[in-house]
Amino acid sequence: MNDQTTHFGYQQVPVEQKVARVGDVFSSVAEKYDIMNDFMSFGLHRIWKNLAISHLLVRAGHRVLDLAGGTGDLTLKIRPIVGETGEIVLSDINPEMLTVGKNRIINKGHFTNIRYVEANAEQLPFPNNHFDRVIIGFGLRNVTHKEKALKEIYRVLAPGGRLIILEFSTPTLKTLKQFYDQYSFKLIPKIGKWVAQDEASYQYLVESIRMHPDQSTLTNMLLENGFDQASHVNLSSGIVAIHKGDKF
Repeated sequence: MNDQTTHFGYQQVPVEQKVARVGDVFSSVAEKYDIMNDFMSFGLHRIWKNLAISHLLVRAGHRVLDLAGGTGDLTLKIRPIVGETGEIVLSDINPEMLTVGKNRIINKGHFTNIRYVEANAEQLPFPNNHFDRVIIGFGLRNVTHKEKALKEIYRVLAPGGRLIILEFSTPTLKTLKQFYDQYSFKLIPKIGKWVAQDEASYQYLVESIRMHPDQSTLTNMLLENGFDQASHVNLSSGIVAIHKGDKF
């Protein structure tokens, strides 16, 4: 990879094309995204998300950014915690995903303390020190310039704030990794074809997981891009990891 190209799954593409190509993937799968998550993870994604929120340490009255929040499931889980005095911004770069999330939340009720913002994680349209908490669930691996996104998140976090990244990572057990690779490459694209009528998008999503930085690398990236303290916790033997970044 050079300065003019970046990875799109296992392909090398011009940097300026990646956002549009990732956008096409999520526009295609938006309506079936949550159903596919249940199929692919055997429902475990719900447990992973609850654990991520527990590490976020949200309190009543907090202002929270759900970045790359897509279909809004994290927002719906966090809203009862922040209460009526808090605020959540559900943000995604993809308008189709954001529309699915907005409609899903509106169907649950009229929540005046939830805002919807279409935004690129590399150029967040929020002031400095604005949020108490930021969470990004299964979205960072799709960002072209992760360092820019981490710097932007640090900028919009208030002192005392925390970032939680929930993302697929690198299995710690060799035997599990072999099974996981077989399942990912042979079955997930086929499930995508069956459920979402889109095999190619899920082939990309599987490949994007393998191109994502491993646990130690991402922890170091948090420290290198402004965060004062960083750590990670493995879930399901490292198939997924929770990364924590704190701003003092």
